[in-house]
Amino acid sequence: MKSNRVLISIDEVEKFIGNHHLAFLYISKTNCSVCHALVPKVQEVMAKLPKIQMAFINVDDVPELAGHLSIFTAPVLILYVDGKEVLREARFVHLDQFQHKITKIYQLAGDTEPN
Repeated sequence: MKSNRVLISIDEVEKFIGNHHLAFLYISKTNCSVCHALVPKVQEVMAKLPKIQMAFINVDDVPELAGHLSIFTAPVLILYVDGKEVLREARFVHLDQFQHKITKIYQLAGDTEPN
């Protein structure tokens, strides 16, 4: 089952990452037109990858997250496998390249998913 949760603290972010084999964070800002335009496209890609759990964070609501995850721009898309960051895309995301990279990681990580 896919999660489209909104996280509102660093603690929630850490728990989300730790509780999912494949955890994906979509980090945005309130007045970011690129952030809002990219969401449906990323959700379309993620719909094809059902084992990845997705969560959203508005860095304006959790400003300390910027320092915690070294966020310098928005949007930032981060994929974690077993708590380790394996993919990060920021600002202008090339969707074809993003989809290719995340699908490749998904296929490799799916073979090692814990039971």
